[in-house]
Amino acid sequence: MSWGSELWDQFDNLEKHTQWGIEFVEKYTKFVKERSEIETNYAKQIRNLSKKYQPKKNSREEEESKFTFCQAFLTSLNELNDYAGQHEVIAENLTSQIITELSRYLQELKGERKSHFHDGRKAQQHIESSWKQLESCKRRFERDCKEADRAQQYFERMDADINVTKADVEKARQHAQSRHQMASDSKSDYSSYLQKFNQEQNEHYFTVIPNIFQKLQDMEEKRIDRIGVSMRTFADVDRQVLPIVGKCLDGMTKAAESIEPKTDSKQVVESYKSGFEPPGDVDFEDYGQAMTRTPSDTSLSNSREAKEKPAGKSKGKLWPFIKNKNKGSGPEDFSHLPPEQRRKKLLGKMEDLNKDIQKEMDQRDALTKMKDVYVKNPQMGDPASVDPRLSEIALNIEKLQFEAQKFEGWLAEVEERMPSKSDTNRRSGLYETQNNTPVSNNCAQDRESPDGSYTEEQNSETQVKANVNPVLPTSSTPEFDDEFDDEETLPTIGTCKALYPFEGHNEGTISVAEGELLYVIEEDKGDGWTRVRRNEDEEGYVPSSYVEVFLETNAKDS
Repeated sequence: MSWGSELWDQFDNLEKHTQWGIEFVEKYTKFVKERSEIETNYAKQIRNLSKKYQPKKNSREEEESKFTFCQAFLTSLNELNDYAGQHEVIAENLTSQIITELSRYLQELKGERKSHFHDGRKAQQHIESSWKQLESCKRRFERDCKEADRAQQYFERMDADINVTKADVEKARQHAQSRHQMASDSKSDYSSYLQKFNQEQNEHYFTVIPNIFQKLQDMEEKRIDRIGVSMRTFADVDRQVLPIVGKCLDGMTKAAESIEPKTDSKQVVESYKSGFEPPGDVDFEDYGQAMTRTPSDTSLSNSREAKEKPAGKSKGKLWPFIKNKNKGSGPEDFSHLPPEQRRKKLLGKMEDLNKDIQKEMDQRDALTKMKDVYVKNPQMGDPASVDPRLSEIALNIEKLQFEAQKFEGWLAEVEERMPSKSDTNRRSGLYETQNNTPVSNNCAQDRESPDGSYTEEQNSETQVKANVNPVLPTSSTPEFDDEFDDEETLPTIGTCKALYPFEGHNEGTISVAEGELLYVIEEDKGDGWTRVRRNEDEEGYVPSSYVEVFLETNAKDS
């Protein structure tokens, strides 16, 4: 159905309807905008939630991350963070694909509607103006007819009156004829304009207005179609992220399925195992024989006597159920900890020291390279300016190596004192056989302080400290003898590719660049170094871990 033919007289209602259509587009645009803001805020809140529950560095939560359920929770938090990202994608797509497009379309729609109704009002004003002119012609024709009738009647009265002169009668007759002529002209004009008006009116209601209303109908149908497209896009924006959202949820499910209670139980043992052995039988003390009564080493009443004994002598056994009241950092050798935990702390400390040593050595290599550049190119800098820093680094390396050797001594002592697995297995039936077999408790007897903390004997520490004071080498980087200066050129046994850059400042080494191809003339003999050659004049050693070696077939067979 066409608006032009069916609604030819509903100009005002169509104007209201199309204005309401524009307001609906504005309302839907506002709705999508608010939905986009909700998605943005939701994503922000989800990201903040994920960040809030992430393990903090240098805290107990980082230690707890060793458990599978904590790892699963961390994975779920990361997946939740990715899940939040998909809601940000929804907000971005709603803005770019709907809000921006509808805002631009609204401006076009308002301009088109304004143009069509401007044409409609112009046509309406034209037909109203023509109608007014027609009415004016009609009234003039009516007025002239009345004037002609009155002039005719006046002429007839003058002609019948015998007292009126012929001149006056003639004048009245001419006036009547004039009025009749004017009425005839008015009639002709009225008839002509009426015909013209009817043509314009027919064109107005059957051509002009239908065309304008048809354009408005097309505009309105496009608007409705555009709303439908936006609504489909509204759903598609959500549907597009469903696969990735599904992967996030699958990741959470997989993380939950990776939880292993048995593994976590084992981790508890690894985290809190003290290395002590359960206490042995308490000896019977015969108070009936006062002269021969001797306190047992395992007696509960021995704690008061233990306090009276001088430091460094034999001490009572450690009750593993007594909590350590010393909440400080403890001694440097971690002797306040149980053996197993002490061993782990020492291993961790040695690992940190080795990293620090490697860092200092890398700085030394870089400065040595800089000094060599200065020696070869004095204009770039003074070689002597690097020496103070090199001396400082060398001193730092010596200190760190001394610390590492000290902790190695303490670690060796702990591992020596810890019971072997076979002993532990043999004593696993302690409480089943304690009535028949005496159980040794020496490990616990040598490690108790009055407050219940774990300590080592003083003579043992003295022995360890005596063993960790050897003469330190002046450099930790291996130096190679000039064993290949005067010998014959060795044949190549393969090739290698440098995985990392190596400066090669020390004598006997050779510097290589990352990705450089070299010839292998001597493979690693177990010392961590591979001998390579660049050309006839350049050869030397590089760390085996810095290169990827490809040996020839005959070399592999040999």
